[in-house]
Amino acid sequence: MNGKRELNVVAAALVDESSGSLLLARRPEGKNLAGMWEYPGGKIEAGETPREALARELKEELNLNVSRGDMISFAKTVFEYETFVLRMELFVCKRWTGEPTPTEGQRIAWVNLKTVGTDAENYPMPPADDVLSERLRNELSD
Repeated sequence: MNGKRELNVVAAALVDESSGSLLLARRPEGKNLAGMWEYPGGKIEAGETPREALARELKEELNLNVSRGDMISFAKTVFEYETFVLRMELFVCKRWTGEPTPTEGQRIAWVNLKTVGTDAENYPMPPADDVLSERLRNELSD
């Protein structure tokens, strides 16, 4: 797309069904889109499947273990930013082991699934995540 570099990433909507919330992570200072809230995940490395990449990223970023069988492919999106094209696959995960613990200096927050993506004042999200938030609200909340 227009000669821009492409970034292939995976992300997780970690859903706590008992509270009706899901986990967002805040991008740390010094990173692209710093201060924005996003679904945890990251880049797919060479030779990795999307599920392998997501399992690795969740372990590295949040010290969580998620089995590949508990990752349900939910949506794929392509979003063109000013300097790159983002290709993202979002998985819904309702089971994992461990307590989410940020390991890379990021903040995390549990937000209501019914309102995720609608509180730009407190939880501003990158445009690609905003599109997915609307779909999550529509398809997963009561």
